[in-house]
Amino acid sequence: MGEVFAARYELIDPIGRGGAGAVWRAWDHRRRRYVAVKVLRQGDAHTLLRFVREQALRIDHPHVLAPASWAADDDQVLFTMDLVSGGSLAHVIGDYGPLPPRYVCVLLDQLLSGLAAVHAEGVVHRDIKPANILMEATGAGRPHLRLSDFGISMRKGEPRLTETHYVVGTPGYFAPEQLFGAEPDFTADLYAVGLVALYLLHGTRPDSQALVEHFTAYGTPPAPASVPEPLWQVLAGLLQPDPQVRFRTATGARKALAAAMELLPEPGPGEEPVEIFDQIGPLPAGFGPDGPAPAPEESGPAAPEAVREPVPVPSPSETGSFHLPPPTARTAPPPVPAAPAPAYGPAYGPAPDAPPAPAPATGPQAAPYAPTTPSYAPHAAPAPAAPPEPFSGPLAAPVRRPGPPPKVAVPVLLLALVSLAVGFWALTQV
Repeated sequence: MGEVFAARYELIDPIGRGGAGAVWRAWDHRRRRYVAVKVLRQGDAHTLLRFVREQALRIDHPHVLAPASWAADDDQVLFTMDLVSGGSLAHVIGDYGPLPPRYVCVLLDQLLSGLAAVHAEGVVHRDIKPANILMEATGAGRPHLRLSDFGISMRKGEPRLTETHYVVGTPGYFAPEQLFGAEPDFTADLYAVGLVALYLLHGTRPDSQALVEHFTAYGTPPAPASVPEPLWQVLAGLLQPDPQVRFRTATGARKALAAAMELLPEPGPGEEPVEIFDQIGPLPAGFGPDGPAPAPEESGPAAPEAVREPVPVPSPSETGSFHLPPPTARTAPPPVPAAPAPAYGPAYGPAPDAPPAPAPATGPQAAPYAPTTPSYAPHAAPAPAAPPEPFSGPLAAPVRRPGPPPKVAVPVLLLALVSLAVGFWALTQV
């Protein structure tokens, strides 16, 4: 079993790692379900303040993966989220490469829907990238994504935790104004959404610097070969270098995307379906679909195996001791009865007329493990014993009792002599 955190969350196995901590699969003993747990890696004040901001975010939306609860235990803190097992968009591209335009439109619509809910709370995400967009394991069904990792997000108007002209985020997904130290805004998140869309359509991360230079020098470029024209018009509105020309809201971009989807061609018959499977892996030993497996009950000491009749196994009592099994037939061979003791007279010598002891039965007719009944011949009562003969052997040496050791005897003797001398001196003084 794993470590139990705050007497509630049992950590099972790590499933991811971020800039501020590791993400674990865990079992919630209170709600009886599996959750994802992010454990804070560092304990400095700056990281802890970001952690407090992230865990304080509460957005209930089907396409947003926000913290659900938090806990602290000694010098460690964590917060929990729903467990999403389909991997990220980076895993999908690694498995399939460039995705079909209609499939990309479905993903973008869900991403913009979740981002609209985040912006409605006044929060700027600031780190939208494929690795932070997780997928539910829906198989070949309709995809379902969740926008996650609000570690560097901030509400508009809150004080920044970074110095001026210091950029926070993932290189390659910055908006141009962020490189000049502009205040975080919703339009910066929309620019990152446009870069994610190009990544999904091309299968590789786009060169954002080259895009900015081309937009600045020549205006909106023509649609790439792999991007349909209606979809490209929406993406160009997200990728404008000037935030004043860019889409201002996620809701506006979503409406334009819905209109473009109606103009896209239907998928061809040979188009490979995209399937999203479980990327976390099976549960380790000791855990099942309903949580940790119950520990095997400890059995008491096994009773000896019976030769002829089975012996019931003792069961533990309420106090932890063991009930004794009921008495059963002896299973070990009984001892052969000893020969009858010879009759002794009062002088401790053998009686001359005592009959000899019969020998136990031997040979093939004596069955093992079966008691034999010796037969005794009738005999008369023993005659009076003869007087004992005088003992002529050497006498045993008397046993000497050990005295005190010298280290005790010498001081005692000296003390006695001193006492005697003092006594004589006292008598002479009378």
